[in-house]
Amino acid sequence: MPRVKRATHARKKRAKVLEQAKGYYGRKKSSYRFAKEQLDHSLAYAYRDRKTKKRTFRSLWIVRINAAARANGLSYNRFMDGVRKAGIELDRKSLADLAVSDPQAFAAVAERAKAALETKAEAA
Repeated sequence: MPRVKRATHARKKRAKVLEQAKGYYGRKKSSYRFAKEQLDHSLAYAYRDRKTKKRTFRSLWIVRINAAARANGLSYNRFMDGVRKAGIELDRKSLADLAVSDPQAFAAVAERAKAALETKAEAA
């Protein structure tokens, strides 16, 4: 049986790695060995950080909501409890956006949350 010559496939494989490694520093962009190693790390970081990004943004939204809620006389957890009890179905992303871009609308939401907290406290 004749042997398989890999020249074309191997060249394509290496070219693909070097193409993905464009923009890397030093020999990582031009040497196949170093480019492949860095690419393995880079892809692992990218996968990991796609998950981390979700945590980071949720944390940012919470910080923004907390700051705006405290400006309206509520702590974060009391505000979120009031929002839930008032039946306001806004997620943290949209609440944080309101807090930054439209403080008056956020203040209105905070007032409804306060009112819902007071009515629930009176009922109990």
